[in-house]
Amino acid sequence: MQAFLDYVVKGVVDHPEQVTITPVERGGLTVYELRLHPDDVGKVIGKQGAMISAIRTLLQAGAARRGLRCAVEIVEEEPSATPPPAAAV
Repeated sequence: MQAFLDYVVKGVVDHPEQVTITPVERGGLTVYELRLHPDDVGKVIGKQGAMISAIRTLLQAGAARRGLRCAVEIVEEEPSATPPPAAAV
């Protein structure tokens, strides 16, 4: 399932080298956490969520045929906190 997700997502984004997929087991459910370049998040979500919805549907259908349960989450990285500039004395 992860290979399928990797293939589909990398085919949609502009920065495929920055796509990481981490499977996390949560009580019988495999959650695939997607980390993307910030410019690619909108492309994967699509208009009104249509793209991510289609990806989730295909992934769940494939998993169901194998007796598995899975989900996809897009993890947005928090911008690194930049300390405020030192006050001039």
